[in-house]
Amino acid sequence: MQTPGWREFITFAHAVKNFFYIIVLLVLLTSCAATRKTYPGSTSAPPPKQLPRDPQFLENISIKPTEDGNTAVKNAPPAETVKNVPGMVYSTDIEKCNALQFKYSILMEQPVETITNERLIAFLESWYGTPYRFGGADRLGIDCSAFCAMLLDTVYGVALPRTAKSQYEMGFKVKREQLQQGDLVFFNTTGGISHVGVFLANNKFVHAATSNGVTISDLNDMYYRKRFVGASRVK
Repeated sequence: MQTPGWREFITFAHAVKNFFYIIVLLVLLTSCAATRKTYPGSTSAPPPKQLPRDPQFLENISIKPTEDGNTAVKNAPPAETVKNVPGMVYSTDIEKCNALQFKYSILMEQPVETITNERLIAFLESWYGTPYRFGGADRLGIDCSAFCAMLLDTVYGVALPRTAKSQYEMGFKVKREQLQQGDLVFFNTTGGISHVGVFLANNKFVHAATSNGVTISDLNDMYYRKRFVGASRVK
């Protein structure tokens, strides 16, 4: 038979045990409350910050919902018109210019956004570096007059005769300071009208040179400046 002192000890032990359980439970509840997210329906990150109903962008351009649920651009600036030049489809936005525009802007020493004639640049790229061959008219070799005739026909739809002298007699003469892209420039290299090229821009012209084949040269180079005869416009 247990003595009264022993029963009191057992009662005290049960009380201590229950008190310990209560302390542990309170600690767990406090820890959960501290780590639980307070955003309704979310167990990870807080909900994203709400955007304005009518977000504003550069130059007061805004996007507003339409009745069918799509979006419409409001107050957009009008698109710039581009002069109707054969093949002019390359972008005039410097951020949208392609690799060929950058390449020929360097060769022509022109701002890249001015290199916009796609057919011309594509033609130059396909023939650039082709070797010179007197009487030639293919990728194995081509002479100056055949090259110019092919360029004018492909890019501008203009038919030229075969020789440089006959090409010089076509169209009407223009002064050097009035040259435009596509004009023919003529030189006296071996006597009379013996060499021809096509003007590009910034005093640059493309031609089939006997030394370098199809290349871009400068009218201000000493060799060509001394031999320049005149120019004509046939397009």
